[in-house]
Amino acid sequence: MQSKRHEGRNDPVLDPDLPIVDSHFHLFDLPGNRYMLDDYLADAQGGHNVVASVYCETQTFARNSGSDWMRPLGEVEFANGLADMTAAGQYGKCKVNAGIIGHANLTFGARIGELLDACMAAAPGRFRGIRQVTLDYPDDRPFRFIMSGRPPSGLLDHPEFANGLAELQKRGLVFDAAIYDPSLQRLAALADCFPDLTIVLNHMGNAVGVGMSAAERDGMFRRWSGNLRKLAERPNVLCKVGGLGMPIWGFGFEDRPDPVGYEELAETWAPYVETAIEAFGTRRCMMESNFPPDGRSAGYIPTLNAYKHLLRHCSDGEKLALFAGNAIRSYRLDLPPLLAAA
Repeated sequence: MQSKRHEGRNDPVLDPDLPIVDSHFHLFDLPGNRYMLDDYLADAQGGHNVVASVYCETQTFARNSGSDWMRPLGEVEFANGLADMTAAGQYGKCKVNAGIIGHANLTFGARIGELLDACMAAAPGRFRGIRQVTLDYPDDRPFRFIMSGRPPSGLLDHPEFANGLAELQKRGLVFDAAIYDPSLQRLAALADCFPDLTIVLNHMGNAVGVGMSAAERDGMFRRWSGNLRKLAERPNVLCKVGGLGMPIWGFGFEDRPDPVGYEELAETWAPYVETAIEAFGTRRCMMESNFPPDGRSAGYIPTLNAYKHLLRHCSDGEKLALFAGNAIRSYRLDLPPLLAAA
């Protein structure tokens, strides 16, 4: 699928001084699909004031030997090495991978504790938790857009999954939850079982709208928004606002031959962004680029411009919290106290 991430690089940047901690992005180097440090820096330092970022796993830098449950350690080591490279500022002001979310297969249960301890030792100032993709949907329509293919079904209900979450909770680590919207209720039940575990919902729960009629989309939105609000009643759950550039939402921007500007993105995305922030509040939401996946719809500058435009009526303190402070506090990032106090 053609990427649009280079589009809009010469666009004016809204509120260019607003500090941003990009709470979710990826790196990978696959045949015909490369997005590495130089690519991310070109996007993040193209005009927005991105001061730091949080790396989220893709499993592409895992070790190729050793115990299956320990192999994800390689990706954490990779991400931490890049963080060391950028920490001193020689590649610009953005502290890339200031926080690291690795992968763990929680169906290994208590054995995952060995991996978590090794990750904490490998990146003691940066490793903050794990993500295991648990994308379930009753048909195949959203999975054709997934780089790694369709994951196994029923992971959230696997008998050992909760034991793996318990290992995270013991260590004060975060669980980043990657689900499709039908699993919002199941995630709420897990949040109740682990009240001391911080759960960060990725991409507002990924409301699947691709291949739907207008009536079907209306029904999906009602179900998604209702379940999202119920999930937000759990105080240990936070929400990443973004991911809207992925084709699964059904907006169709990836098929447009012309560049898509921030105002059109904002108008289309407004009901979803507004619902998420109303549900979780400005203290439990954090903005994300989700690059490069969101680059299928628009470039980095117009994508973040769209979020800034949507949040233009927020107070300065609320903007600072949404774009930087909440991510710093939630992931305990080693960044200036002024941002963390937002």
